[in-house]
Amino acid sequence: MSDRQPRWWQTATLYQIYVRSWRDSDGDGYGDLAGVIQGLEYLSWLGVDAVWLSPTMPSPNDDWGYDVSDYYGVHPDLGSIQDLDRLIAEAARRDIRVLLDLVPNHTSASHPWFIDACSSRDAAHREFYVWADPAEDGGPPNNWRDFNGEPAWTFDPATGQYFLHKFLSSQPDLNWWHPGVHQAFESVLRFWLDRGIAGVRIDVAEGLYHDRELRDDPVAPSGDPRAEGGLIRMFSGNRPEVHHVYRDWRRIAERYSPPALLLGETWMVPLQELGAYYGRDDELQLAFNFPFILADFSARVLRSVVSDTLAALPRGACPIWAASNHDLSRFPTRWCAGDDAKTRVALALLATLPGALMLYYGDELGMVDVEVPAQLQRDKMAMPGQDAPSRDRARTPMQWTADTNAGFTNPGGRPWLPIGDAAIRNVAAQRDDPASVLSLVRALIALRRRELGDGVAGYEELPSGTNQWVYRSGSLVVAANLSDQAAAVEHAERTVVLSTDTSRAAGGRAHTLELGPWEAVITRS
Repeated sequence: MSDRQPRWWQTATLYQIYVRSWRDSDGDGYGDLAGVIQGLEYLSWLGVDAVWLSPTMPSPNDDWGYDVSDYYGVHPDLGSIQDLDRLIAEAARRDIRVLLDLVPNHTSASHPWFIDACSSRDAAHREFYVWADPAEDGGPPNNWRDFNGEPAWTFDPATGQYFLHKFLSSQPDLNWWHPGVHQAFESVLRFWLDRGIAGVRIDVAEGLYHDRELRDDPVAPSGDPRAEGGLIRMFSGNRPEVHHVYRDWRRIAERYSPPALLLGETWMVPLQELGAYYGRDDELQLAFNFPFILADFSARVLRSVVSDTLAALPRGACPIWAASNHDLSRFPTRWCAGDDAKTRVALALLATLPGALMLYYGDELGMVDVEVPAQLQRDKMAMPGQDAPSRDRARTPMQWTADTNAGFTNPGGRPWLPIGDAAIRNVAAQRDDPASVLSLVRALIALRRRELGDGVAGYEELPSGTNQWVYRSGSLVVAANLSDQAAAVEHAERTVVLSTDTSRAAGGRAHTLELGPWEAVITRS
């Protein structure tokens, strides 16, 4: 299978909305679908092509929607299925597509399938989940660990077996070796695509299958980048059988016009393994690149990861570039330590690399992590390798204004998470300021559409200094200085189109660019 014509996602700007933190329309302190509808005009003004909505399906909220109890509904805290239909229609009027979050690796323990599975070993849905007898000592069947570093097995005294969970014990893993699970999720996928969504972001895309023999994961050698809790997830995830699931889903996706998008959350460290999830243009069309997201913010490291990524992807595959999401520290904090000049450079790089761009809500404002006191934290799970115990720091409400509650909810309401410093990093303050981070992002998105809108652009790394990164992307040449010292970059005479330093005027031509500290300049012939 081959996409002979450019697909809409190949040069798209996608935008992740953590719905509970986007906009509260009814004053209960939680964002909702009606609030997303209220924000569509802003997204259209910004130039966004599609939104990915973090989980909207019913859930007990042990993992804030990533523990699904009904794959065919909408969480009542967020609205109704009619609200979602209206959002899809209103977004389409503005040429914005809508992606939903699909969670196929596990369900909530409150899902009717699991409730039935726990009723007896002969239950109709027993084999929908992964069960195993205790080890000889009565403990868990093997050494697999969940994402909190605890045993990935919980004993069910009623039936005398352990069940598998890679995340919380209230998120039992589905058994993808069972044909009924395949059939159930194909029905779910068709249901939502028939309602007009443009595709799905697939949670834990590499994790669906487990080793059928339940072999122990190997102990990781010291310094191995694949290590999670001291183990390499060789048998508990990333099994080869997962690829036929996405081939089946791709055939379903291709029946829609335009074809639906399958976007995978692919936690692959070796980039060669990331490329496998594209298949032969018959699996995922986009797969998140975590080696890039988690890389050091240096010219040397980033240009190496980008070069290795493009070499690892199959010919014609489309990369997607992101630096923040709901699981990780925001990049203006993690990469840039809250420095706006560094944030602007990072955004210029993200926006000009060939392929799709994903922004996390607030990236366009330079929103930073928010310290959430322990008594106000809502997250029950810590991500491995992160330097803070809670993901809440990157999930705080969108900052619309400098008013009380930042325009997220009414001034007298209580937001579900604390508001960050919205004095400057808010939409109202930045929208009409030509020197703001928001204005820069809008200009970058418009530039992407004009210059990189004909399919996946070519990429060529050009000579540069140790702390500079210069590359050609389609018709553009980007020269970035990722250091505290000014630097000169020589190249063929070109016209300046845009700089992250607003004091540099567009339109000038030069053989040598004198880059200021933490400046990126975009030129064309």
